[in-house]
Amino acid sequence: MTEFARQVLDALPLTIYTTDLAGNITSANRSWSQFAQDNGAPKLASEQSVCGSSLWNAFADPGYTKQVRSAMDTLLEGRVNKVAWEFPCSSPTEERVFLMQITALRDGGHHVTGFVFSTVDITPSHRSREALIDTGLALARPIELGRVFFEVGHQLRRAMSTELFAVWLSPAEGSEAELVFSLADDGDTTGIEAKYGALAREAMVDGKLLLIEEGTSVRIVAPMSAGSDCIGTMLLLSDGLNTRQDREEAQRVVATLAAQAGAAIERVRLVQRVAHKQRLEAVGEVATGVAHELRNPLFGISSAAQLLRFRAREDVVVERNVGRILREVERLSRMVTSLLEFGRPKPIALVLGDPDVVWDEVLEGQKGLLEARALAVRYTRPVQPMRLLIDPEQLAQVFLNLLVNAADHAPPATDIYMDSVQLPGGGWRFRIQNGGPAIPADVLARVFEMFYSTKPGGTGIGLALCQRIVEEHGGRISIDSAPETGTTVTITLPAAP
Repeated sequence: MTEFARQVLDALPLTIYTTDLAGNITSANRSWSQFAQDNGAPKLASEQSVCGSSLWNAFADPGYTKQVRSAMDTLLEGRVNKVAWEFPCSSPTEERVFLMQITALRDGGHHVTGFVFSTVDITPSHRSREALIDTGLALARPIELGRVFFEVGHQLRRAMSTELFAVWLSPAEGSEAELVFSLADDGDTTGIEAKYGALAREAMVDGKLLLIEEGTSVRIVAPMSAGSDCIGTMLLLSDGLNTRQDREEAQRVVATLAAQAGAAIERVRLVQRVAHKQRLEAVGEVATGVAHELRNPLFGISSAAQLLRFRAREDVVVERNVGRILREVERLSRMVTSLLEFGRPKPIALVLGDPDVVWDEVLEGQKGLLEARALAVRYTRPVQPMRLLIDPEQLAQVFLNLLVNAADHAPPATDIYMDSVQLPGGGWRFRIQNGGPAIPADVLARVFEMFYSTKPGGTGIGLALCQRIVEEHGGRISIDSAPETGTTVTITLPAAP
């Protein structure tokens, strides 16, 4: 062997050695010495003592010896070009996995004259593969979102050195991603949004995996997709990816886990949508039945009260009580109408349109309400008109309900702030905010429930109906409230296909 060939062999990060047909070692690179020393073969611990020694003296396991002999016989018969398998190798500190590969040495013709053995440490790859398999099994069935993120974070930490794992998720199509999960090696997850939020959203917009190196630290950000839509990103921060191979392996693992997580999130959301739709359908059936049962008795009560008022016009007490009856009948009639609207909704008829134009029409129609309370609307909107698939009539019903609620709870002679923006994915986000008192947390958690209302004379159906109409558009509606800012309602609608 030339000196150059020897230098090349010694530079390889593998254990490579050759044997003759009888299994006597004819050459070995220097990596063999360390491998043999670490794995219980001290008498072969130097290159000089290795050459000329029998390979079989290095194997203490009869089963392993049989496996190697079988591989050599197979190569001698010419049935395959190489034989490879994985085997575990324990040390006092950890369990490692190696890949053994044997190929035949041939002379100028086709005769086998010996064998080449190579051994490489595949422990990181093996751990990654196990983590991917285990994650795939864990996420194969629909589970809650928090469990999805926990499983992915747990398997990432198992597969590689992980200082920080975080997930940003878009609540609805076209909406801005929010930090929803974080797991730090030291337990400190403060400041994650401020440090990495912009980077996570950048990867979501680009739809490409990012790898950023800063000294010994490596950040990998991978987009999570559901079908053709990017729904969020995963971020991995590690100080243990020291080689190019480590980083490439980490990128592959993170990208695969991001794909698995995206599919799992979509399954969870699908199950939630189906369950929510079933609940709405059940409530709608009950609401329709109740409305029909109430309609005729209410008509009878109203007629009787009107007749009583006509015959007892001179009796102040009767007049006052009849007026009370009629007011309650009117309130119940409004509830019956709302129940029928909720229980038998009109089919949604989507056309291309601009939701801000729908708002213009609602505001124009409610000038009297706003002027009566000395309320001013401050409205900012995109410069370019939006083009979304909307049902203008049903959206107007939602916007009217929101405006009336905002006006009812805003202090007189104050401003109502409204703004809409076009999201990076082409969706539309709208916010309406008043400066009224904050909604208590226990009430805020129930605002979209049927028949729940804190407004005197309210039916508790308006916001539930708004939620259903927005969701039928593929969007999302939410309410936030705080003493410092008042109450804010946010609506997001998806971009047109």
